[in-house]
Amino acid sequence: MNPAQTSSRLLIVDDNKVNRLLLGRAVEQLGHELDTAENGREALEKLRTGRFDLMLLDIEMPEMNGYQVLETCLQNPDLRNIPIIMTTSLEELESVVRCIELGAEDYLNKPVNSILLRARVNACLEKKRLRDEQRRLIRTFADKDVADQLIREGFTLGGKHTVISSMFCDIRNYTTITESNDPQDVIAMINDYYLLVIDTIQAHGGNANQMQGDGLMSFFGAPVFYPDHAQRAVKSAIEIQKKLDTYNREQAEKGRLQIDVGFGIATGRVVAGYAGTQTRATYLCVGDPVNLSTRLEAHTKVVHRSIIIDEATRQELDDSIALEPLGEELFKGKTIPVKVYSVFPA
Repeated sequence: MNPAQTSSRLLIVDDNKVNRLLLGRAVEQLGHELDTAENGREALEKLRTGRFDLMLLDIEMPEMNGYQVLETCLQNPDLRNIPIIMTTSLEELESVVRCIELGAEDYLNKPVNSILLRARVNACLEKKRLRDEQRRLIRTFADKDVADQLIREGFTLGGKHTVISSMFCDIRNYTTITESNDPQDVIAMINDYYLLVIDTIQAHGGNANQMQGDGLMSFFGAPVFYPDHAQRAVKSAIEIQKKLDTYNREQAEKGRLQIDVGFGIATGRVVAGYAGTQTRATYLCVGDPVNLSTRLEAHTKVVHRSIIIDEATRQELDDSIALEPLGEELFKGKTIPVKVYSVFPA
C-alpha cells in the first residue's frame, strides 16, 4: 500500500459545524482518523498537544483567521512540518496566492470535491512522509541540533566565532581490547558505549560531533549556545562515568567486556560551522579548546584520573562541582603551561 494511503491523523478547522461534519465524513471515507476545531485558537492548542499529519484549515474564521493560524504554524519549529491545505468558499485569485506565498501546501474551494480531496490529501501526506524520512536520515548521520539547523537554515560552508566547551572521551586500552577479543564482541561493546554516551551528552544539550573509532568529540555551546556550557559538559562527563560504573558491574557479572574511559574538557573561543566541500562536509569547531581537550584526555592516563579540565572550564563552574588541583602542565604543541584539575564524581 502507498504510504500516503495508510491511515493518518488529520485536523479539520472550520467555524461552521455543517462544513466540519461534511469534510469529516469525506476524510473518514478515505480511511484516516480525524479531529476537529471550530476556531484558530483551538486548532493551535490541539496541534501543540497532539500528533497530526495534516491540517485542513478554513480561511474565514472569528478570533484567528486561517492566514494567522498558517503564519503561526510556519513560525513554530514544532508545527512547521505539518502540511496545511486551505479550504474556503472564496474564489478570488489573491486568496489562493496569499495562502501559497505564506507556505500552504495546497488549496481547496468549498464545497470540497471528494476526488480532489483524495488526490490532494494523498499528495500532501506523501510529501510529508518523504520530508520525515529526509529528517530521519539527516539525524542519523548528524547530531540532533546540527540536523535541526540544516533543516531550518540549509547548508553553507564557513562558520562564526563563539565560545564553547569541548569534551573528548576515549576508551582506554582499546588496541589491546581489539587484539584479544572477537570483533563482534568489540562492536557490541562500542555500540553500547556510544548509546550510553551520546544519549547522555544530548540530554545535557551537547553536540556529539565526531566519532573517531573508540573516541568521541563533543561540543557544548554549538550549534545551540548555552551560557552554562562548561557546567553542562562537566555534569555530562560525571553522569557518563556513573552510568559506565553500573554498566561495567553488569558486564562483569556476565563475563563480558568492560569499558574504562577518560574525559578531557577545555573551554574557549572557536569558529563553529561547516568545513569541507559542497558535496562532502562536516560540522565542526576549530580552535585551541578542541585540541586541548584531546591533550587533557590523554593526560588522564598519566595522572590516573577519569575527568580532567582546564582553568578556563574551572572558572565557569559553580560550587556543586568538586575539583582537585593538579598543577600546571605544558602539553604538546602549547607554549604556555595549562592549569589542570581533576573532577570528583558528585
